[in-house]
Amino acid sequence: MVMTRFAALGDSVTSGYGDPMPGGGWRGWAVLLAEALGAEFHNLSISGARVADVVDRQLPAALDLRPTMASVLVGMNDTLRGDFDHVALGYRLRDTVAQLTAGGATVLTARLPDPGRMFGLPGAIARPLGRRMEALNEALDRIAAEHRTIHVDLAGAAYSRNNWSVDRLHPSEVGHRLLAFRFATALRDAGHPVAALPGLEPTNPEPTAAARVWWMATQGNRWLLRRSTDLFPVLAKMVLAELRQPKIATPEVRNLR
Repeated sequence: MVMTRFAALGDSVTSGYGDPMPGGGWRGWAVLLAEALGAEFHNLSISGARVADVVDRQLPAALDLRPTMASVLVGMNDTLRGDFDHVALGYRLRDTVAQLTAGGATVLTARLPDPGRMFGLPGAIARPLGRRMEALNEALDRIAAEHRTIHVDLAGAAYSRNNWSVDRLHPSEVGHRLLAFRFATALRDAGHPVAALPGLEPTNPEPTAAARVWWMATQGNRWLLRRSTDLFPVLAKMVLAELRQPKIATPEVRNLR
């Protein structure tokens, strides 16, 4: 039996952020899934990655590995940027999945959660962000149908606080385990050999209240400052447009043809 060679492409969620190991470093859903499959694992994801980073940097490295399975989870960072274009992103993601599939890989994709709901943002901010994410998710749905990827909806369970780390940006250990479980179940249901489903019970201690406060006072603020010069002006424009047109319809999602 040929061992599964698993290449994981994406951003900090696939890098394992939010699932720290006692000895240092990150684990995450992709590691848990690889362990459940007994796979040879290559994590190519990069924290902060956007679709362009996956296409330009991670995809060539993945193709060189000739994986039999690959995951492509990326796009949320793009929804928070001023140059967001769901049609252009859809084309690039479709080409990425097509190349991996043509190389013989079973590709894992997912519908992504709405960042506005995740962060509990006010409606004037949450609604336009939600429309962006829905447009991207519709593109991902079409890509999944066209290339028959293993496609799961991660949005449903994403809004439970128990599944997210203190930063509300990355899954907790419980959240990462749930992602691994969902993908393993989808693979098994599609006829792929899965020796054992990843466990859902956490094995590492949860951060204490003091540790959570300390993280927000140090790392959390640093993240906010790094993003603010790009994110805040974009959000301000989106909020202004939302207030001017409070009943604006969801933007048309053009077909990727």
